[in-house]
Amino acid sequence: MAGIYIHIPFCKQACHYCDFHFSTSLKYKDDLLQALITEIKLQKNYLDGETIHTIYFGGGTPSLLSGDEISLILGEITKLHIVAANAEITLEANPDDLHKAKLQSLRHTGINRFSIGIQSFYDEDLRWMNRAHKADEAGSSVKRAQDTGFENITIDLIYGYPLLTDAKWNDNLNQAFSLEVPHISTYSMTVEPRTALASFINKKKQPAMDDEQSAGQFVLLMDAMQKHNFEHYEISNFCKPGHYSRHNSNYWKGVKYLGIGPSAHSFNQQTRQWNIANNAKYLQALAKLELPAETEVLTEKDRLNEYIMTSLRTSWGLDLDKLNTIAAAAANELKLSAQSHFERGWITQKDNIIYLTQTGKLYADHIAAALFF
Repeated sequence: MAGIYIHIPFCKQACHYCDFHFSTSLKYKDDLLQALITEIKLQKNYLDGETIHTIYFGGGTPSLLSGDEISLILGEITKLHIVAANAEITLEANPDDLHKAKLQSLRHTGINRFSIGIQSFYDEDLRWMNRAHKADEAGSSVKRAQDTGFENITIDLIYGYPLLTDAKWNDNLNQAFSLEVPHISTYSMTVEPRTALASFINKKKQPAMDDEQSAGQFVLLMDAMQKHNFEHYEISNFCKPGHYSRHNSNYWKGVKYLGIGPSAHSFNQQTRQWNIANNAKYLQALAKLELPAETEVLTEKDRLNEYIMTSLRTSWGLDLDKLNTIAAAAANELKLSAQSHFERGWITQKDNIIYLTQTGKLYADHIAAALFF
């Protein structure tokens, strides 16, 4: 089992909070698509022939691609890899891209899941974020996708920013529930360096994010999701039973994946590889049939800490037996480090698996860092 991630580094405009790699110029889009095809060929052996169970188009804004362009990429993947008949193939999309003709063209590509970046159902909030779509396009894009026959849909929402009152947050959630999508991803607004939002805050043009507001809205979120029978299977992800994001779940479970495109990361359980986050240099390297990537061999300590970080975030928890397969006696050492978190009620143990409690989910990153080797 393995996955493939395709990074499409283009956007119509830059969201103020986003630090992902992208360009707002589409001038070299055709060249980059050919470079992606070349990289797929050069990386054909990275996954050692494992069957591909998930393919994920991320970005950037992959929904800027046409149906034919997506089919071109998927066609190259199927030439070089065995792709499972029931593979999950996801396309990240902005609501304003999902018009009727576009959706109909995507029906013939192999795409069977959408991740739609709604973020908010309020125009003033979308303007504050510098999103490209309007609030009325948010729900209508989901409904159009459903009417076209796409049922496996997740939507993204953001909380914890100055304009978002608790009342607006509850309304955003209720509008999301009314769309009857099987999966919802939610993210606390974070201020990343070198973003417009960070610059605004540094120049006192915007207030800083409020940790108490974010924590309070996270609690409201968890309560609302539970009320509507969504499983909280990862810190930022909720789904109706059985509707997990298979691709992202495999990240958290340590499954191998290959990343294609500028800034994309790859992981084969022993090494981590990442491509250069520069479109021009990416194109130059692939034109010479060179991989524009750096590789890091993961130490035992790296693998232990990576497993702690990813597993604790999920409802499947941290398996102490698996920890011991990475390093002998690692579980005993971790349990000693975890004692104070047990006492605070932030983590609990059932059989040989450690889980975050509801309160512990508020401190997930802090707990994981405290348990690192």
